[in-house]
Amino acid sequence: MRTPLADILSATRGSMIVSCQALPGEPLYDEERSLMPYMAMAARQAGCRCIRTSSVRDISAIRKATGLPCIGLIKRTYEGYDSYITPTMREVDELAAAEADIIALDCTLRPRGDGSTVGDFLREIREKYPDIPLMADISTLEEGVHAWKCGVDLVGTTLSGYTSYSPHTDGPDYDLVSALVKALPIPVIAEGRIHFPDQAVKMLQLGAHAVVVGGAITRPFEIAQRFYGAIRNA
Repeated sequence: MRTPLADILSATRGSMIVSCQALPGEPLYDEERSLMPYMAMAARQAGCRCIRTSSVRDISAIRKATGLPCIGLIKRTYEGYDSYITPTMREVDELAAAEADIIALDCTLRPRGDGSTVGDFLREIREKYPDIPLMADISTLEEGVHAWKCGVDLVGTTLSGYTSYSPHTDGPDYDLVSALVKALPIPVIAEGRIHFPDQAVKMLQLGAHAVVVGGAITRPFEIAQRFYGAIRNA
């Protein structure tokens, strides 16, 4: 059973959502069993009240282990699609069947292999699943406003720096979060390159409803890389 969106928003307001993801080829990905519930349990003990995760397997395992609501997504690549976060209805159907509490999807304005627009895709989802909350992963203010006008429930800055036309910086995109907060009447979720606690705090001070932190907490390889990179460049 899905947790009502209002309850999730109440629990996460002014707080942190932890992203627990591991894809094939990454150190914490195991073909036999999901290791992400352990990360999610640690996050819950620290105070986390919502998890962002990829794959049906991890949604099920994390919910069973923690009881926490999940923002679900599936990363899959298709020819002709620049997007890979829940890019087609196939992934939406899988997440709906897994009862993801919120479905996150790429809402950038990049090409879609079937010739549709992101607006077309969102309308199709709403017609099929009118009651499932949607989180738009975007990279610019224009994309965030467009997604809101198309009816999403939350907007996240997940893809800032991952599109060719968005700022590529080492740190968080504070300017984008600030602009979205001023422009949108729906919750803005700050995500992307938030590596330190003071950066998360600043995002909340700018008006973000919540922050998503993943790599700085649940991806040991990325954490180790940052330390070794800093040491080598010292």
